[in-house]
Amino acid sequence: MTERTGRALRLTVFVGESDQWHHRPLYAEIVHRAHQAGLAGASVFRGIEGFGASSMVHTSRLLSLSEDLPVAVVVVDDEPRVRAFLPELDGLMTGGLVTLDPCEAVRYGGGEAAG
Repeated sequence: MTERTGRALRLTVFVGESDQWHHRPLYAEIVHRAHQAGLAGASVFRGIEGFGASSMVHTSRLLSLSEDLPVAVVVVDDEPRVRAFLPELDGLMTGGLVTLDPCEAVRYGGGEAAG
């Protein structure tokens, strides 16, 4: 059974896989802080190819360039909660890109498997 939760805001943080925050992967620190902030959830997606401000293409196809693949951290929650989280990113980000996109969230019931 689905429950429409209505309008939401999707926060996507694009960083490099090798970006660090105090000897910890930056993407892991973002997820940890999103959890502490009580956001609905966060997921990390590792890219297989991409480039950013440096214009250097990083790809998993070439071993020598696969050390800093693109990573996207995605958070979806209601707009006020996501916007309240943005100052957390201000203290973490030294590069990368953050996007905000309005979306519609559809929540599926958790817990028991259908069957």
